Amino acid sequence: MKMTIFALVAAGALLASTACTAPTTGGSTPSASASSEPTSSEPEYAATLQKQIPELLKANAIPGMVVLIESPKLGNWSGTFGTADLGKQVPMSLDDYFRIGSNTKTMTSTVILQLVQEGKLKLEDPISKYRPDVPNGANITIAQLSEMRSGLYSYTFDPGFNATLDKDPQKAWTPDELLSIAFSHPATAAPGQEYDYCNTNIVLLGTVIEKLTGESVAEAFQKRIFEPLGLKHTSLPANTDSTIPNPHAQGYQFGTNVETIDSYAVPAPQLPAALDGILKPLNQTNANPSWTWTAGGAISTPGDLAVYVKALVHGGLLNAATQKLRLESIQPIVPGQKNGVGYGLGIAEFAPGILGHDGQIPGYSTFMTYNINTGDILIVGTNLAASPVHGENAAVVVAKSIIGTMYGPGDPSGGDPGSSSASTPATSG
Repeated sequence: MKMTIFALVAAGALLASTACTAPTTGGSTPSASASSEPTSSEPEYAATLQKQIPELLKANAIPGMVVLIESPKLGNWSGTFGTADLGKQVPMSLDDYFRIGSNTKTMTSTVILQLVQEGKLKLEDPISKYRPDVPNGANITIAQLSEMRSGLYSYTFDPGFNATLDKDPQKAWTPDELLSIAFSHPATAAPGQEYDYCNTNIVLLGTVIEKLTGESVAEAFQKRIFEPLGLKHTSLPANTDSTIPNPHAQGYQFGTNVETIDSYAVPAPQLPAALDGILKPLNQTNANPSWTWTAGGAISTPGDLAVYVKALVHGGLLNAATQKLRLESIQPIVPGQKNGVGYGLGIAEFAPGILGHDGQIPGYSTFMTYNINTGDILIVGTNLAASPVHGENAAVVVAKSIIGTMYGPGDPSGGDPGSSSASTPATSG
């Protein structure tokens, strides 16, 4: 499946307890190419991470990353690694802005749920009530769109669309243009039959938000999410705006959009050159993300994401009944798989009690989780979309290593050691 954007790549046994409500630095913040030794105030896991993470970045050709952790039991820590600009020694920063890709989806579904609370729509409403042009729309519900079970084709797989992204990276896409591409293809499944990560779903929900609120989605996000949570460094830019605020790292991707329709992995003959730095990734920093819109166009910082993911999972944006409904909507993405990865109304469960989302967009990848059992949060951001080795979201690659080091074998939800089972299903849009 195409992984140029928003790959929700999860490892059920890996997402253990971490927590943070604001960026806190435990001591060292290694920059450029090396990490310093931890101070006595740092948690025990920090010393190992400071040695492992640079090796991991090198093994996956990831230029730079930031990590922000706060754990009531294990201790708080944050760090920066690698470089913000290939070929130069430019340190990453915990204040850096990132394009957060599919983490935007959680915001879109949050506003939809707020509108449900307000009686302005129902989750059982057919999308045809708001968009009569949707094929089979009378049989596709708002809930199925949010839960990735509509069966609609994702426009991001269309070869012509990807060719346009490569030829005209500054094109300002409109939602109707994106939906027109999606609707020109047959459905992938009957509504409600199977999980299929699809950006068409969330663009449709964006149009519903604008229809019901009478304002832009950017304004709705600002009033309903960013301002209530005090997120001063988070935004959904206009479709004509391809800039990213300072400070920010340069963002990279191996391969063009056409070349990565099926996978972000670099072909085997070229992989050694990519890992040695001979084959350079493309700089996608200022490519216009308008084609992602409500499915992945938001910009944020690690500190803001830490505040946001806690509210997303623990509560604060929805009333208690709606928050309960959201969490109970989560279903396994692989039918019948116990303790596997699940997806619900714009929210993912990576392991029992470990919820959040990840994001991938050409240039950047991000990862955010909150543990409802322990109150822990983990935020990871990198300036590479995906590892050239296997095509996996680069932030997820880093998160796996971090969690493995911090917690080792055992139950990632904070329960009994040795009770978890690993799984790494990948879905994309």
